[in-house]
Amino acid sequence: MTENANIWYLDNFSMMKVLKPQELMDLEKMTVMADVAKNQTVYFPQDEAKTIYFLKKGKVKISKVSDTGKEMILSILGPGEIFGELVLAGENSRDDLAMATEDVVICKVNQERFKELMAKNPDLNFAITKFIGLRIKKIQTRLENLIFKTSEQRITWFIKDFTTEFGRQITGFPNQWHVDMKLTHKEIGKMTATSRQMVTTVLRDLETKGIIKYDRNRIYILDMTMIK
Repeated sequence: MTENANIWYLDNFSMMKVLKPQELMDLEKMTVMADVAKNQTVYFPQDEAKTIYFLKKGKVKISKVSDTGKEMILSILGPGEIFGELVLAGENSRDDLAMATEDVVICKVNQERFKELMAKNPDLNFAITKFIGLRIKKIQTRLENLIFKTSEQRITWFIKDFTTEFGRQITGFPNQWHVDMKLTHKEIGKMTATSRQMVTTVLRDLETKGIIKYDRNRIYILDMTMIK
């Protein structure tokens, strides 16, 4: 991959817009590009934390795995997001699992080198701090949903949240949305602390009511206002 391509990749991350051209070139020199195939792991729990990851293409799931092997998916990340960012707050080893849910392209940056860049650029420091804060807020929202919402409400909330984050509006129909899901009902269950059977039941009910259409790869929301 050429240097210019690396810079183009990095420049397409919104928080990198605060970098001056020379700083962007410096960051490019720190960056290692990598392809990760679907279902391959980026890092495991207990791996040494030395790297920040910028996701250029595809989706990555971040999850927690219990000692008995039970998995809870914390988030699904898409292009333009970073992960492994807690290394900037002093994390020495990973406490979560990062896995590609489809073929992905990532930029890897050594955390010490990135900290040096943050120290030189207060705007970048602020952008990263704000990003971490927003991610923590999103996780808090999910925890609140787990506590206060029913299984059905958690699943419909997830469908709405996932679609607005990764999907797009249908031109000319502001309440209609389309999203490439590429998540199994079991994975949605892990995101919402529900069973695969409950996810199937809720999706079928929404389809019967004419609110969505779906298959194993995509969802069409026919009326976003009807999803509460």
